[in-house]
Amino acid sequence: MVRSSRGAANPGMWRREKGTEVRTAAALPARAEAAHVITAGLHVPAVPTEWAPHAHLLHELVWVRGGTLTSRVADHVFTVCEGHGLWLPAGVVHAGRATAGARFHDAFFDPARTPFACERPQAIAMTPLLESLLTHLSRTDLDAAARARAEAVVFDVLSPSHRQFALPLPGDARIDVIAETLLDDPADGRSLEDWAGCLGISERTVTRAFRQTTGLSFAQWRQLLRVHRALTLLSEGCDVLTVSETLGYAQPSTFIAAFRRVMGTTPGAFFDATDRTPATDPVGPDDPAVPNDARNDAA
Repeated sequence: MVRSSRGAANPGMWRREKGTEVRTAAALPARAEAAHVITAGLHVPAVPTEWAPHAHLLHELVWVRGGTLTSRVADHVFTVCEGHGLWLPAGVVHAGRATAGARFHDAFFDPARTPFACERPQAIAMTPLLESLLTHLSRTDLDAAARARAEAVVFDVLSPSHRQFALPLPGDARIDVIAETLLDDPADGRSLEDWAGCLGISERTVTRAFRQTTGLSFAQWRQLLRVHRALTLLSEGCDVLTVSETLGYAQPSTFIAAFRRVMGTTPGAFFDATDRTPATDPVGPDDPAVPNDARNDAA
């Protein structure tokens, strides 16, 4: 039996991969060190890693290289892929999952000394300058003056991304089972009529519930969910044919068209644009975000 997205132990996330390590978040100080407005770090999980729901007393900015991060915040699932980060305000409860081998960066901001006005989770544009500054601030040998100068520039360049990568979840007991089932298996191809019959309610009720809770039709919501999942699969190195089959598309061209409708570009063009953004940590020739055959298939 599929659980409702409200009240589940770890709701609104993709099916847990075999070998996933589940962690609780490490305790953080209420404030950064006296001289630090921003404290940055880097982690590289060797296996798929999941963080149980938690909150921090500091603002947090997370971003990844060589993989993706999925974060559940209230009734939204955010997919964080290369070139973008996720801002999590202090006190906001969130859960997360990073793909194996992803270079997982985080930066914590002292709320009392952070002028960036962002009161809800938002995708952040991780420009090369912003990444370089935060990497610079992860050093432990900076003097107070150098750190203050770098922190000031961070706030000058920190800005929301024009793409928010947020998948709204219904939070409606009448249709939560649909959301949970599709999160577990995005390839489930049951139609609106099939779901209405399965749940013993009318198609109109299902349609109205999706519109009221997510702002999308059932078909639009499922398409958005599949694109979110595609971002993770492509980042892990799956080619377009494999992704299209995994997500239940009859052929790659159908998947590419759906991806273009949501993202405004093909998978290949999207990841090529990401690749043109320089990484702030070394990336070897055998460590691309997406293999060449995926880009060629999607062109």
